[in-house]
Amino acid sequence: MRALRCSGAPRIWTTCAPNLSPPRRGRPPVTEEKVLDTKSDDEQYDLTLRPRLLSEYVGQEQVRGNLSILLEAARRRDEPVEHVLLCGPPGLGKTTLAHIIANELGVAIKVSSGPAIDHQGALGSILLNLTTRDVFFIDEIHRLNTVVEESLYPALEDFRFDAVLGKGVGASAATLPLPHFTCVGATTRQGLLSGPLRDRFGAVYRLDFYTKPELEKIVARSARILDIEIHADAVSEIARRARGTPRIANRLLRRVRDYAQVRSDGRATVDVTRHALNMLEVDEIGLEPLDRQLLETVILKFKGGPVGLDTLATSLSEETETIEDVHEPFLIQIGFLARTARGRVATELAYRHLGITPPASSSEQTRLL
Repeated sequence: MRALRCSGAPRIWTTCAPNLSPPRRGRPPVTEEKVLDTKSDDEQYDLTLRPRLLSEYVGQEQVRGNLSILLEAARRRDEPVEHVLLCGPPGLGKTTLAHIIANELGVAIKVSSGPAIDHQGALGSILLNLTTRDVFFIDEIHRLNTVVEESLYPALEDFRFDAVLGKGVGASAATLPLPHFTCVGATTRQGLLSGPLRDRFGAVYRLDFYTKPELEKIVARSARILDIEIHADAVSEIARRARGTPRIANRLLRRVRDYAQVRSDGRATVDVTRHALNMLEVDEIGLEPLDRQLLETVILKFKGGPVGLDTLATSLSEETETIEDVHEPFLIQIGFLARTARGRVATELAYRHLGITPPASSSEQTRLL
């Protein structure tokens, strides 16, 4: 049984610089200004584990290939990269790719999110502090309010900011020029983006769930960075239960490390890993308690469905966004849940996984879906 081990986890230093000089050739260290900095310990670990260059990035071959061409073309023309929109479920690497774009170009990145930019002045203060070729990353861009979104249009298209100076009858309009920057937007719900906003992004990429071999590479790399002694079978076990999502894989790896240090000798063997993940109630295909509760609710309370999203959310005492953005994508991906015009329907696969006998009409219902 092979063990993976590497000593010396790297450190990442972040420098805030509101007014940055133009980028130099040769990929200088990237400076980052966080407009929002409310990261948990797990998110700080994610920063440590985050690949810095495309060559270090695992998976998403199609996106990686297209992005590589986009960046190289901009370098050869000596011009800023076009605006980029990254779509897909949470935890697949949208934020990581935004940082990679900045790192590859050797420019600064400013990070914010749709809910944080809640008025025109907040947007203006960010845009007016950008320098040429900076990357402006907006997470959850679909949550920008209408006023802010409309103020962003001229910034993206014409690199200008239309400001209102003063208040009341003395107010006046002013057009302020902006440097040519690159906006990278990330969204888990592309359908909520307005057409005019979506059309202003020159490159739109969708990230998909990762394969098990890809997740194994990610877990092995993270184990080396965190100096965890882990067996190859344990790496495979974590990848199998990670729901096709690198963020979840790294989170499970950290919890396995905790368990191995407290309940064992520090080595993450496959048995230790299984005990740790079972204690977390993560089953053999990655379903967590709320996933199973969701499926059981559809099957037992609503006879397999269809059931509306609002009704389902009320039954689970959860927000509709949590169900729609976090849990449904994976359940639909593995064929356990179907989303129809009438509501959510549990499939025969879901019945069998939960050990519940499907009704006689289940097969016919699944075929109709």
